Amino acid sequence: MRAAGWWLADYAYAAYWQTRATLDRTDAQAFRTGDGVPVVIIPGVYETWRFMQPLITTLHARGHPVFVVDKLRHNRRPVPEAAAVVAAFLESEDLDDVVLVAHSKGGLAGKLVMSGAAGARVRAMVAVATPFGGSRYARLFLIPSIRSFSPSDPGILELARNVAVNERIVSIFGQFDPHIPESSELDGARKNVRLDTGGHFRVLADPRVIAEVVAVAEE
Repeated sequence: MRAAGWWLADYAYAAYWQTRATLDRTDAQAFRTGDGVPVVIIPGVYETWRFMQPLITTLHARGHPVFVVDKLRHNRRPVPEAAAVVAAFLESEDLDDVVLVAHSKGGLAGKLVMSGAAGARVRAMVAVATPFGGSRYARLFLIPSIRSFSPSDPGILELARNVAVNERIVSIFGQFDPHIPESSELDGARKNVRLDTGGHFRVLADPRVIAEVVAVAEE
């Protein structure tokens, strides 16, 4: 029953923020000011940066310049292409010592960025509800952007073998995730944080997420 309640609350949260993201006209450039460690946002699949606006607003209020990668749009590209877009953004903006804050698929792209040449520009990543080991539910979909999260997908397997950057990743996930039954625990992570609540989307609003980003960015 508790899992069912989390599931319903999760989709209510997602519906609310997807609708609000569609209607909101806030200029992302407004969040680029601040003297703190820069933060780069990587949303999940079918999400724009506006879906993570509660996190963005809070981090910016703490003095961190927050950057969104407009070219990702709804992040429907394959993970390697999304990672290339983020890496190119870090280079073009000449950003260093950044903290990546990623949701779901965004964490896969972020890990790939950290594994490449642009990884030297990244201090750490806080990944929320990221399917580092894939999700068996992905096999049920014909859509390539979702099916690529299968645990047997070559991209997922290759990322799993690359453990060198795991020590710079904080992985946060709920007790129950309706999209990732395998959980998002990452072997060798800097920290794995299991929240006291459940969900795939609404966990983004959990105060612990902000606390972990702040801990990484302000240590």
